[in-house]
Amino acid sequence: MIEPLDVIRGLAAMFGRPAPRVGQTPADVVHEENKWRLLRYVPRPEGIAFRTPVLLIPSLINRHYVLDLMPGKSFAEHLVAHGHDVYVIDWGTPEAEDRFVSFEDIVVSAIGRALRVATRTAKAESAHVLGYCLGGTLAVIHAALAPERVRTLMLVAAPVDFHDDGLLSKWTRTRTLDTSAVVEGAGNVPWPLMQGAFHLLRPTLPLVKAVTLAEKAWDEPFLDGFFAIETWGNDNVSFPGECWRTYIDELYRKNALMNGSLRLGGRAVELSSLRCPLLCVTFEHDEIVPHRSASIVVERVASTDKEHLHVAGGHVGAMVSKSASKKLWPTLRAFWTARDENDRLRGELMLRRDMVRVAR
Repeated sequence: MIEPLDVIRGLAAMFGRPAPRVGQTPADVVHEENKWRLLRYVPRPEGIAFRTPVLLIPSLINRHYVLDLMPGKSFAEHLVAHGHDVYVIDWGTPEAEDRFVSFEDIVVSAIGRALRVATRTAKAESAHVLGYCLGGTLAVIHAALAPERVRTLMLVAAPVDFHDDGLLSKWTRTRTLDTSAVVEGAGNVPWPLMQGAFHLLRPTLPLVKAVTLAEKAWDEPFLDGFFAIETWGNDNVSFPGECWRTYIDELYRKNALMNGSLRLGGRAVELSSLRCPLLCVTFEHDEIVPHRSASIVVERVASTDKEHLHVAGGHVGAMVSKSASKKLWPTLRAFWTARDENDRLRGELMLRRDMVRVAR
């Protein structure tokens, strides 16, 4: 039983508690362009075990270090420790001039460049691509348009069908939301506007957090993780105006990705053109991306190698919790390593066949 005095001491100690250090896994900048950067996490001392690199694509709205939250709760750290060559896009902070950055600039140009640099640096032909949240939406669109460097595609809590029963879908389709007025008036869409919408999804969440803190004020490991997530959750960035307008008008309002009417660079984005191995991950208690909004991609792609993994947890917690490090992360790694092994065996078989032909 927890003594009341322990709770009081814990609550008092929180007032002077320093902000947690986040994003600690060592990384080098291998490419910079405008505000975004491509980071390569420093490989483990014993070297890289897998030839195919991993490219992580986070949401445009949040900082990339949600995938590198803190030691023990860092997906990037986990991958590096198991021998993967890991890259991540840091979207940076848009400034006033970035109001003209388009959806195509992000999906086609930036992600395309990140893939080219990552594969060239790794001396590989293609990469395993993981997109988280909106980053997954961007990843699936890019893969549909330019599949050449995408070895496998992993979508984690990534919306594809935007006409779902979620509140975000309903709010963005209201007539009173004038996207042109927002962009013309603000340029980039202010992050407090978007963060306010997420808070309205669960209005009682601040109270729940306060009660949880009171109950676990004595638990140092819990507090470290709690404040790390809070640091990330309150470190948001504004959305490039022109890109946001397309995002809302085409995806949320017209559901263009599902009905095949989305066009970028004069080309139609067709989910049915995707043929690479696919893993779709959804979370049972995800209030931001209802799982049907994400899982429907499995039905729409032409891939013969495709899986859907549905697990307990919420949009963020299920990906960064201690439980995720023990169950979810090893499952994600296994998806990649199995296909890397298939590639190795296929390559050895082709080499033997070539040798037989030469011998004859």
